[in-house]
Amino acid sequence: RMETDCNPMELPNNMGFEEDSDYRDFEGTDVKDMRLEAEAVVNDVLFAVSNMFVSKTLPCAEDVAYINVETRERNRYCLELTEAGLRVVAYDFDQTDDRLQTPYHETVYSLLDSLSPAYREVFGNALLQRLEALKKDSQS
Repeated sequence: RMETDCNPMELPNNMGFEEDSDYRDFEGTDVKDMRLEAEAVVNDVLFAVSNMFVSKTLPCAEDVAYINVETRERNRYCLELTEAGLRVVAYDFDQTDDRLQTPYHETVYSLLDSLSPAYREVFGNALLQRLEALKKDSQS
């Protein structure tokens, strides 16, 4: 913390901080908590994998969270979730391997699509059922 001799009440109201400057984060409105984001990711696709949960061993922070996923093919992965997207950081739960240089995916759907043919099939079938239901609703 910086020491200051000036009375904060003497500062002008228009300090020139732009709305999109780094100072907006202090209000807490624009800060994304990656743990919450990770929980949402898990809830979105849990039905299409064997197992998926936010890691309780690896550290979560505002800018990073780790998700363990086991595909229907029984392959295990540890995923890193950041602002850049999702990527595989290890081939087991609760691990990270710095030597692994895997690409980032914008969505969990595209990541799982690339890892698991069974995920693709289950997700596609769920989508078809949903579309059929919508079609029936619109016809009634």
